Formats: sequence, structure tokens, C-alpha cells
Amino acid sequence: MTNSAIVHVIDDDRDVRESLSFLLDTAGLTVRAFESGVAFLDALPRGERGCVVSDVRMPGISGTELLARLREMGVGMPVIIITGHGDVPLAVEAMKLGAFDFIEKPFDDSVLVAAVEAALREDERREDDHAAKADVVARLAMLSQRESQVLEGLVAGLPNKTIAYDLGISPRTVEVYRANVMTKMEAASLSDLVRMAILAGAVSKSGD
Repeated sequence: MTNSAIVHVIDDDRDVRESLSFLLDTAGLTVRAFESGVAFLDALPRGERGCVVSDVRMPGISGTELLARLREMGVGMPVIIITGHGDVPLAVEAMKLGAFDFIEKPFDDSVLVAAVEAALREDERREDDHAAKADVVARLAMLSQRESQVLEGLVAGLPNKTIAYDLGISPRTVEVYRANVMTKMEAASLSDLVRMAILAGAVSKSGD
């Protein structure tokens, strides 16, 4: 886990905020506390790493409304919702909106810490995926138009002869372009090349 990741604790109850902050700080995590969803959104810089721990019922913006706002803004930080027994339906709604987890009160400290650590690992994995995608997209941009056409044929599962026929070139020329594509994309195998194309969105997982 990177040290730059921050746990954003949001609760309108001061005692709860301080208690959660102390717990997470004791676990070695960096914490910022906010008294409302509005205060959190006002202070949130774009691209910040970490996760959110929010009560589901708050004045102004509820936990589910906050989650919806974050998704609209394109903020992908994992969100953990804390809920009372009677608020479980709201927590389920939050899960449908993309919440990472919900924890029902009362809960053991270890349960919350474990959930936060899992959320931070998920955020780090997402960040790694973004970086990998950006790298693949950059490699794709290095391909010539013809190399891109050959790549499309390869990820579609077409044999060299079919690609050659479709492009009006010889199978031998397709082999040359294929080798160039593999080199520029730094692909170890055809399956590796297809995986990269899927990651970059150049082809759908279903092949549609």
C-alpha cells in the first residue's frame, strides 16, 4: 500500500469522527475527517488516492447521495458505508451504486480496519490498471495505420491469409507487419497482444 493513500472519514457526529480517526490512525493509516459530504466534496482534490468511510445517514448529503456524486464526478475511490441496523436497505442501495462494502453498527474495530485496508488495496489495483492502460494506449499510438489494421485482424482471431486478403496485401507482408506490431506493443505472445487490446478498449472482451 502506498503511503500517499488517505482514508477520508465522513460523519456528522463529532465523537464518531474522532473515534474512527483515532482507530485508523493507530492502525498506521493517514486520515482526514469531515463533518459532512459537502465539506468533503469541497476539499477533495482531483486524482487523490485513498478511500472513503462514510455514515449512511447525514444531513445535507447522505452516504448514498455522496457515492452517486463521486461517481458522477468520475472519482473512483472505494467507498465504505457505515450503517445502523435499520439502515441496511440504504446500505444495499449504496452497494448497487458501487460502494466497496458496508459495515453494520456495532462493529469490531478489526472489522473496520480490515475493510479499509482492503479498500486501499483495491484503489491501488485500480491505479495500477489505469497506468497499465495508459502505457498500452501510448504503444498503440506508435503503430502505423497498416499495423493497426493488422492488429485488428489479429485480435479478431483472423489467420494471416484472411487478413492479407482483406487488406489486399500478401501473407508474407502481413507476417512482417505482425512482427512489427508485436515488437512495438512489447507483446510476448498473441494472447498477450489480445490482452493489451482488451485493456486499452481496442476490442471488447466478448469480441463484439
